[in-house]
Amino acid sequence: MTLIDQLQSQLQKLPPELSENVQAKLQQWDEQTALLTTVPDYPELLLASWVKVWTSSLFVADSCIRRPEMLFDLIESDELFKAYAETQYAEKLSKLTDESEAELMVSLRRLRNREMVRIAWRDLAGWATLEETLHELTWLAEACIRFVLDFLYRQACDKFGTPMLTSGQAQQMVVLGMGKLGAYELNYSSDIDLIFAFAEDGVLSDRKQTTYGEFFSKICRKLVKMLDETTADGFVFRTDIRLRPFGDSGPVIMNFDGMENYYLTQAREWERYAMIKARQVAGDEYTGPQLMKMLHAFVYRRYLDYGAFEELRSLKYKITQELQRKDRLDNIKLGPGGIREIEFIGQAFQLIRGGQEKSLQNRRILEVLQRLGEMELLAPQDAEQLIGHYRFLREAENHIQQYQDRQTHDLPQDPPVQLILAYSMGFSDWPQFKAKLDDIRRQVHDEFDLVFSLSKQDKRNLEAESIWAGHADDEELCLQLLDLGFSSAEEILLQIREFKKSPAVKRLTAKGAAVLDRLMPQLLESVRQVENPDETLKRLLRLFEAVAGRNVYLSLLYENPEALTQLVKLSAASPWICDYLAHYPVLFDELLDTRSLYEPLKKQALQAELAEMLADINIQDTEQLMMVLRKFKHINLLRVAAADIMGIIPIMVVSDYLTYIAETIVERTVSLCWRIMTDKHGAPPNTDNVSIGFGVLGFGKLGGIELGYGSDLDMVFLYDSKDTHALTDGAKPISCSHFYGRLGQKVMQMLNTRLLSGILYEVDMRLRPSGNAGLLVNHVDVYEDYLRDNAWTWEHQALVRGRFIAGDPAIKTEFEAIRNRILCMPRDHYSLKKEVREMREKMRENLDTTKAGEFDLKQSKGGIADIEFIVQFCILDQAAANGSLVTYTDNVRLLDGLAQIGTLSEPVTEQLKRAYCCYRDYGHKQALQGDKAVASEEDFAVLRAHVERIWQQVME
Repeated sequence: MTLIDQLQSQLQKLPPELSENVQAKLQQWDEQTALLTTVPDYPELLLASWVKVWTSSLFVADSCIRRPEMLFDLIESDELFKAYAETQYAEKLSKLTDESEAELMVSLRRLRNREMVRIAWRDLAGWATLEETLHELTWLAEACIRFVLDFLYRQACDKFGTPMLTSGQAQQMVVLGMGKLGAYELNYSSDIDLIFAFAEDGVLSDRKQTTYGEFFSKICRKLVKMLDETTADGFVFRTDIRLRPFGDSGPVIMNFDGMENYYLTQAREWERYAMIKARQVAGDEYTGPQLMKMLHAFVYRRYLDYGAFEELRSLKYKITQELQRKDRLDNIKLGPGGIREIEFIGQAFQLIRGGQEKSLQNRRILEVLQRLGEMELLAPQDAEQLIGHYRFLREAENHIQQYQDRQTHDLPQDPPVQLILAYSMGFSDWPQFKAKLDDIRRQVHDEFDLVFSLSKQDKRNLEAESIWAGHADDEELCLQLLDLGFSSAEEILLQIREFKKSPAVKRLTAKGAAVLDRLMPQLLESVRQVENPDETLKRLLRLFEAVAGRNVYLSLLYENPEALTQLVKLSAASPWICDYLAHYPVLFDELLDTRSLYEPLKKQALQAELAEMLADINIQDTEQLMMVLRKFKHINLLRVAAADIMGIIPIMVVSDYLTYIAETIVERTVSLCWRIMTDKHGAPPNTDNVSIGFGVLGFGKLGGIELGYGSDLDMVFLYDSKDTHALTDGAKPISCSHFYGRLGQKVMQMLNTRLLSGILYEVDMRLRPSGNAGLLVNHVDVYEDYLRDNAWTWEHQALVRGRFIAGDPAIKTEFEAIRNRILCMPRDHYSLKKEVREMREKMRENLDTTKAGEFDLKQSKGGIADIEFIVQFCILDQAAANGSLVTYTDNVRLLDGLAQIGTLSEPVTEQLKRAYCCYRDYGHKQALQGDKAVASEEDFAVLRAHVERIWQQVME
């Protein structure tokens, strides 16, 4: 039975417009195979797909008719019905034995045609997923490039000699695959974009003294010819090398130094965009990674690269101009809502954020879109929609090209061919397919426009623009400033001019100056919305001057009006914000997301965030660890301050959050330092990563969960080891006492070292046994002995607010028991009162520096210190009989405990709590205004009088 007879039932289901052509092809097949002596049996799976595949692809049908033995081989080898492994193409090529370039060109083209028939058949039959099709096309191209390069390299080495590296190794060139080849996303009839490079220059010892550049240039030209040239057998892959440095006018191949110089000094933004997908596909596996590392630094900046938006917008403008060409309207790659627009959306985010977000350093667009949805940089539903649309467009692209193996992305204009495309995509007719396609392209183009919409600054207020540009005389400009709501117009105009003449602004590049010219009118317009525009603008001008050297921060504000709005609001409320951002401009990015900006993280979330930030840092890279810890602190301190400034969280909660941040940092610092020390010296006996035998105690505001914005950390380090002379178990063993001493020093170094990003915290260790004269780290037994036998009363007062912060849980248990025993020791009431009172008077004499009419919230009479001393005296006096008093370390709950046992009456404790919270609230606000915690005596006269009266009752 002929094939056409076997397929009659399928042919009858075809639309009449399609049936006639495919029947003609099947008739040709039957005539061709009738001349053969043996024809294999056709599997049912093959027969079920035959009509659809040959209807959808003239290339497949004609290729099979010309070479029936090729299809028979695909059937008998079973390769038509199975997906390939990545190495399979290389294995097939390795069996070619051709010795001349001409012979190899024939063999390569025949192998390519066989494999392209196989790939198209599997795709059109629905046996392969889109990913399988794209991967196999990529693997085929990559294997051909590698095979031809190796062939030509061996041939050239035999003729000219072998280029060598200075290390003595043979040197091969490096081939970069760009675009879809680099991303494993090659479409069916795609060309391949290649860039060539070699590591080191030199001269061969042949008769002509051939340079390495000449040697490799000859190989490059032959490689392109062998892949690209169309012969009677067709071509292998159309090859494009125009993406190389300097394009068509540049050398075919450059050495690494030349490449690096080009990309550092002359490359344009679109070349960064193109390099996102770059991947080594062939050549020297020793030097290739060096080149990729250099290019990675070119593509992915370590900061959030909002400056790239300007260049990306230029690219978008060029794309938009192209879209208006009539010949682009039906192009599903370059036309409106096409493949390029989806790729552009993903790659823009990669350029801007990829340097900091490693998960975006991905060549594959579907995975990038998925990640953008997970990060909510795109709405998750929009990301999923773009993924689905990309799949549809890529399948349509392959089917368009599989029809005749032509490199086209245009929709067919001939109605029969339109119907063939619709049929291959599973639609019953062209209008149905076209409606679906048009809907997808509209949605893609809408998302493209949304993501890259022109910012609102382009519609900025003309008055604000005139002020910044100085387009009028001073009188007119002052009137315009008054209209905008500024009260001191002449002073503000002077401030603006001083800012424009400042060295930082004068040093701006043309690009940076252009961004500033667009941003400043928007700033003036935004500042008019706050209650204190004059002061707010002055603060912001100082901030802008401090960060002007980095265009990226000004670009961020220009591109994100909401971030500018948040900055203006916060700056109006607090000069501290401007000062903080001036010192740590990396925090500008936090202004982008108001959800995270005004929602400080609690302890567990802080621990998770810090763990994620440190996850990829080498434990031995101490400087990088310290930089990440500082960035973590700055980000989270800003969140607390922003929520505090805007009145979202109360003072008690502010201190909680600030304490959580400090605890999280100290915990992680101890953990990191433990790992660093044990990597070097091994661990002390009977320890592991949890039971480390080391603990950190917090005192003062840290212990009392009452940290402020500029608080230092009062801490004590303890260790526990049965044998302090025992050695650690590492390659460089030291005694346990030395180990823990060095561990304490390491923790101090991490916290105290001043980097460009500042220090983590000022650390005060004077509460350790014997103060600054004592050991940095003390054994728990020594610590208890000291507290019991040698400590001053003020040190027991400090212990009231002592709390375990970080380290070994066993140390926590031991410390809490020690604290209970010491605080609950019996004390003489009158002697204790006298000592506490004398210490308070001494403290006031040394620390209260207020002038007449001023009230130091902490040190003056009736202030915070008086309240703390009252609490500490009462705890030390009553704890022996009432052990529950020492449960807590914060003053508010300590006062509640004293009220419960009747030591202080409830009205008295309420007055003290109210005064204490009011003082602290005012102190926090003063800190955010950049001022000291000093007020007028009149401001807190009533509260102060209450505290002084209670002091007299309790302490005199």
